[in-house]
Amino acid sequence: MSKIEPSWDYYRTFLMVLKEGSLSGAARELGLTQPTVGRHVDAMEEMLGFPLFTRSPQGLLPTDAARALQPYAETLAATSAALLRAASGQQDTVSGTVRISASEVIGIEVLPPILAELHAQYPDLTVELSASDAIEDILRQEADIAVRMAVPAQDALVALHIGAVPLGFHAHRRYLDRRGIPETLADLSRHSLIGYDRETAAIRAIIARTPELPEVRFAFKADSNLAQLAAIRAGFGIGICQNALAARDPDILPVLAAGFAMKLETWLVMHENLKTAPRCRVVFDALASGLRTYIRQP
Repeated sequence: MSKIEPSWDYYRTFLMVLKEGSLSGAARELGLTQPTVGRHVDAMEEMLGFPLFTRSPQGLLPTDAARALQPYAETLAATSAALLRAASGQQDTVSGTVRISASEVIGIEVLPPILAELHAQYPDLTVELSASDAIEDILRQEADIAVRMAVPAQDALVALHIGAVPLGFHAHRRYLDRRGIPETLADLSRHSLIGYDRETAAIRAIIARTPELPEVRFAFKADSNLAQLAAIRAGFGIGICQNALAARDPDILPVLAAGFAMKLETWLVMHENLKTAPRCRVVFDALASGLRTYIRQP
């Protein structure tokens, strides 16, 4: 292995080739030429002393060594992005960039009005929103602030319990007019149900807490909660969604409200090192206030 340390540009290129599986795909995403990407990979392999990719009909396949390096390169990428965000806000005024991590539904359906009001108050503030059900690591600085639907388990985090988001079965009026309204949980077996494609730990926990739920067959499956919500709105069938979202549309009606209810405990977290940063503090406070207002909606 060479004693010369690879440039950060090489690590960035390495990560993009891992993601895209080809030099051309990485070049397109990075805004570089394909020969430049190839030179970066070649130089990094020469410095490290071992190959990172092998060619195949499916593209460039990472070697075991490349997979071993991946988490370290991802940490470098997260740290570099966090450094730029921190540097963007080194003033007494509220300015700079704050990256927020939230689930698909919260990020797309709930946060935009809160963030719009925040931007009107602080126009020099830039918000990066990662709306994904994949949890970004606050300690690794993949995000500055996160909205979590589980109790934070990591130390070195500022965690604020926002409250519990109520959920329940809902369906569009069109569907209920066509198929009728179920009166018991057992009646669900005769309806078109909207549900999950893959059973996650969170879903297993919900099932364990609600043994009265009958074993059902989903007529529509999606691994995206946002897609399930869209299916409910389209009148496909009966599904579970947040009560406050359903209440926005008078044609989305609660089903079996007296017989079934769920709650998602909600937390707001950020790294304790950021609690004195003005840009993060105002975003954290605005999210806390806005989310609590959302949860209190009937």
